[in-house]
Amino acid sequence: MYKRLSAVMFPIVTLFFIGAIVWGYQEHQEKNSILIKAENQYQRAFHDLSYHMEKLHNELGNTLAVSSASQGMHRKGLVNVWRLTSEAQNEINQLPLTLLPFNKTEDLLSRIANFSYKTAVRDLTKEPLSKDEYNTLKTLYKNSGQITKDLQQVQSKVIANNLRWMDVEVAMASENEKLDNTIIDGFRTVDKKVGEYPEINWGPAVSSIYNKRSVKLLSGTPSSPEEIKRKAAEFLGINDPSHIQVTENGAKTEYASYTATAQHQGGGKVQLDYTKKGGKLTSYVNSRTVETKRLSPREAERHAKDFLQSHGYPDMRAVSYDESHSIGNFVFARNRDGVVIYPERVTVRVALDNGEVTGLEASDLVYQKQQKREIKRPKLSLEQARKKLNPEFKEKYNRLALIENDSSDEVLCYEFVGNINGSTYRLYLNGDTGVEEMIEQVKMSNAAHRPAPPAGTQAITK
Repeated sequence: MYKRLSAVMFPIVTLFFIGAIVWGYQEHQEKNSILIKAENQYQRAFHDLSYHMEKLHNELGNTLAVSSASQGMHRKGLVNVWRLTSEAQNEINQLPLTLLPFNKTEDLLSRIANFSYKTAVRDLTKEPLSKDEYNTLKTLYKNSGQITKDLQQVQSKVIANNLRWMDVEVAMASENEKLDNTIIDGFRTVDKKVGEYPEINWGPAVSSIYNKRSVKLLSGTPSSPEEIKRKAAEFLGINDPSHIQVTENGAKTEYASYTATAQHQGGGKVQLDYTKKGGKLTSYVNSRTVETKRLSPREAERHAKDFLQSHGYPDMRAVSYDESHSIGNFVFARNRDGVVIYPERVTVRVALDNGEVTGLEASDLVYQKQQKREIKRPKLSLEQARKKLNPEFKEKYNRLALIENDSSDEVLCYEFVGNINGSTYRLYLNGDTGVEEMIEQVKMSNAAHRPAPPAGTQAITK
């Protein structure tokens, strides 16, 4: 009986064994194929990075070599610097450097990209490169040359010793703190040297991008938890503040704040965030469940405006609207003397079942510079500004607006809203020069629900 069973089982077991070997071999081949593909991608990204850094260094040199009166060549050179920097950033992102400190080099490349872009897009014939900007370019030329030299040294070792990037990934994923890898050491050396470079004068346009909101912009003295309780109770219309819980966030730091939590009458919780300095409300969230939509956007807008008016936000105008999951989201900006001041804005969330405001985001308004803005009348008339538009642009309405341009300067513009090429756009034309300061496409996913132009805008009927 055992012989007969063995005679039956032996071929079956043999087939399974052979099948397992074939399967294992195929898996091994597929794994090797994936590893080889990944290694090739890493090698390509690394060598492209070294190449583009060298090209970036050369392009900075070319930009510095031409005459100070060659605005066209300056623009061309700066555009190429921006393009090459973007290429280098993209290649760094393709390398397995997540666990390797390389942030100083990435930050430098980001600043170079922003500096070259913002300088190139302005009218260099009217505002040529300044002495400080020339000095910045000279510093970048010197620094990029050093980075290129260090990367090329790493590149030579990679080629000479057939080093693999897959070994870098394994080494960085290892729990062993002591890492001995030529590529890792090379990139650490590059980043360390970049961190030791002297501070560069990037100018206000670039520096403003990296300046974090600071409590130094806030007025007032530090608030106590009891003061926050009283403010939260007043905001919510609660007579007894003792039911409100207040917790401090980031104690003993520059960014200390308070969070006040209370029970909502309709169920759920409400949460309010305040700055510690000055006790300014930055956000309000009501987490209740929103039922089926019953209100139109115009009705929701009225509820939002009443809410803002009653909570100390007067003269606010709805400038944009979108809708999701029975929630209407409005952006309101300050309206003064017929001018929409976009830097002074808040976001309001309205439940479309009963019009209750379930959210307020006021950080943009709170952290604005505490100064009185002097708004002058534009030098161009509306008709003069309108002549600057594309003839095919079908204007729907316009209004005056104060915005921040790419150079972080506040400029008074004519805001034109209209259609072209089957889409709706907002165009911001400088009220003094007629230059297009900004353009943005208006999302049409909620076109059927968009509120009509607010009162005070000049609607166009043709």
